Amino acid sequence: MSSKNTNSNIDYTLISIIILLGIVSVFTIYTLQPHLDQNYYLKQVIWYIVGSMAVVVMMLFDFDRLRQVSWILYGIGMILLLMLFFHFPPGIAKEVNGAWGWFEFPVFGTMQPAEFMKVFLIILLAHVIVAHNEKYKNHTLKFDIWLLTKIALVTLPPLALVAKQPDLGGVLVLCAITVSLVLVSGIQWRIILSLVGTAVIAVCLVVAAYIYAPEKVESFVDAAGFEHVESRFQGWLNTEEVGQSGGYQLIRAMLAIGSGQLSGKGIGDYQVVDTIPEPHTDMIFTAIAEQFGFIGSSFVITLYFLLIYRLIHIGLQSNDPFGSYLVTGCIGMFTFQVFQNIGMTVKLLPITGLPLPFISYGGSSTLTYLIAIGMVLSIHFRTKEYMFD
Repeated sequence: MSSKNTNSNIDYTLISIIILLGIVSVFTIYTLQPHLDQNYYLKQVIWYIVGSMAVVVMMLFDFDRLRQVSWILYGIGMILLLMLFFHFPPGIAKEVNGAWGWFEFPVFGTMQPAEFMKVFLIILLAHVIVAHNEKYKNHTLKFDIWLLTKIALVTLPPLALVAKQPDLGGVLVLCAITVSLVLVSGIQWRIILSLVGTAVIAVCLVVAAYIYAPEKVESFVDAAGFEHVESRFQGWLNTEEVGQSGGYQLIRAMLAIGSGQLSGKGIGDYQVVDTIPEPHTDMIFTAIAEQFGFIGSSFVITLYFLLIYRLIHIGLQSNDPFGSYLVTGCIGMFTFQVFQNIGMTVKLLPITGLPLPFISYGGSSTLTYLIAIGMVLSIHFRTKEYMFD
């Protein structure tokens, strides 16, 4: 049987999308420079250069070898999260806005281990699912429950450590990655639907408890160390009443987006965004909307749509199960973060500290996302198309 080897193919479409998102990122941060205390756009350029090198390395690296180091990478991520948990080493582990989620180095700046843990978790979960399916060919109820147990045992430790920081956004992304991989793992749908039903019932019980006994729920949340979650939730539900404590940022974000109208106010013409704390990070979409209005915002959303579409195409095209699972994890990570970040700026969802992929300023996040893209490019680079496939 003859075959057509497409190993020499490079996905220029995906690369072009990332380049366009990078241009939007650097340009937007540059226009925000008068309202910032550092030259963040130059730092973002540096991180894109470093990330581009990582993309090349990952693309040249055979992605299948990631299975051999999956547990090592996961272990490194866990050690870093444990170090933050114990605030070690003193002076390096850093607290920002009440969250112990960063290491600060004198020369290299800050590093956020939770960002790298996203990719490490994708790699290990993909390996666990493939190894399980190779060992157990038949998807019986017993074997599917055992696979779910393995996935839970891998996911819960980093989930607990990220939640303890506390980092609600990081927790939600890890959950999105896990859910996306469970959906394509081959587990019987009756089991998945049972889990979904259980989750829905649990959410309904929490909502009912909050409605009928809000004081007890709030005191429980505060005692658990998640008072910031309650504040943001209140700011989402009762934006005007909460005001400065939880709704201020959301109010200013909606005003900035609305003030842009159809075509925006023009480059650098910020009248609302300059009142939003650190608009170059989680709230950078508001800067795009105020400058370029609905047209500019739609352009950015279209780029993300094309990005996800391209990732889905690569995942379906891959004839290696491990590669398909890696791409699926990346799809879950990017899709959730884009939906959550843009959704929170228009009050569709509560505010969480999640960056907008490839656009928000951040060294750890930008490098993590580019590593993930390099991994996807490696998968596409090594996908073979057979004549009679």
